[in-house]
Amino acid sequence: MLQQILQDMFIDPELLAELSEEQKQVLFVKMREEQVRRWTESELKLEIEDKKCPRKRKPGRKGFVKFLNGSDGHEWVWVMGDHAKDKKIDEMLEEEAKNQALREAELEMEKLSQQEEFELKQRMDRGQCEEDEAKKKLEEDIRRKKEEAEMYQSIKEARLMAQRLEEEKKKEEHKRVEILRSSFAQERRVSMEKVEKAKRRRSNELYVRWKEMRRQIEQTAEEESQEVEDNWHHREKQAKEAEKQMQTLAKRAREEHHNSLRISSSVISAASAFADGTKPPLPPKPKYLTQNALASQNGISGNKVSRKKRSMRPKNKDDVIKWFLEEEKPQGVGIDLKTKTVATWFHGVISRVDAELMLQSKTLGAFLVRVSERVWGYTISYRAEDRCKHFLIDTSEAGYQFFGANQVLHASLHELIEFHKNNPITVMGGEKLRHPVGQSKDPPDYQGLLQPKILESTSL
Repeated sequence: MLQQILQDMFIDPELLAELSEEQKQVLFVKMREEQVRRWTESELKLEIEDKKCPRKRKPGRKGFVKFLNGSDGHEWVWVMGDHAKDKKIDEMLEEEAKNQALREAELEMEKLSQQEEFELKQRMDRGQCEEDEAKKKLEEDIRRKKEEAEMYQSIKEARLMAQRLEEEKKKEEHKRVEILRSSFAQERRVSMEKVEKAKRRRSNELYVRWKEMRRQIEQTAEEESQEVEDNWHHREKQAKEAEKQMQTLAKRAREEHHNSLRISSSVISAASAFADGTKPPLPPKPKYLTQNALASQNGISGNKVSRKKRSMRPKNKDDVIKWFLEEEKPQGVGIDLKTKTVATWFHGVISRVDAELMLQSKTLGAFLVRVSERVWGYTISYRAEDRCKHFLIDTSEAGYQFFGANQVLHASLHELIEFHKNNPITVMGGEKLRHPVGQSKDPPDYQGLLQPKILESTSL
């Protein structure tokens, strides 16, 4: 099935939804590798064609890019920081931070200065009002004194008195204006000094805050980097353990192969002994039985069923049932080899949603196996800590394995389930099949797949 997907470079969305996250990642990597391989072949083919028949450039064609060459004859490249006069990145960042702090302080001080100007203008307006009132009062005093002078003195004395009063008025006004201007100038100078000091103080505060924030960011990045490195070492350790388990399985397979060769040689020697009329010793019982041997030993038909060449995926549920009855049922799939009844974990053609509802209230490690309606195979629905996971099992002429490349191949579905009771499905997730989940309805959901006599002996 994986080869067909890579050949077409397309996977049906419904089939994609049945895959687990790990299987989706494997599929993405394989499809990406196939894309790179095809692109490499295409580029190589174009390069060979260009060498055989080079393409000529059309005269006057625009859009041609010409790079400047350096002293070495190659394209001239300037890398920031390589030159002796280039600033270091830390210096550039610090300078930018100072400028940014200064700009923010200037904006804040500009607002403060506008507020100071507004208050100063209000005080000047109040001073002008007071000056106008004093001027009115002074004019009133002069007028009154003029009237008194006119009443008690001669006209000449009155004029002299009026001139003297006018001069006193001008001197008084000039004195008040000078005092008011001096006071406002002093206040403005004090205000400007205050604003300048506040700007410098604010700029320093912003710069110190930026330095502290950068230190915290660097510290956080260093801690996260350390955490990532620790996780990487932990995953590397898990990967090495998984590789060690794979090596152990390969070693066991080699030992089984050597045992089978020894058994074959003993059978041949036994046959030779029969020819001489002597009774040979019984051959040793093999440690591991194949699927057909297990099935025949437990009273199930052990005839090897040849798998037909089928389409990439079934069309409907009826095709799945027909496939199971013709190819899987004769091999004893779904039957517990010890009790000769339907395995607790086996379910019929049920949907992903139904499986998650069954596992919703179960504990970590609960699982069930359902016949997939999307592919010619099965799906393990597993209860993880935070959600339900689904792992697609592909069937082939050789046996049963999880969807993807470099997966362990098992002779039977029962052997795959038993293997992953002690070995995790994925190294990262650590999914071990601990608690099988049985039927919750009567009749069971596998009623249309198994024989009636098997159904009668199966307890719900």
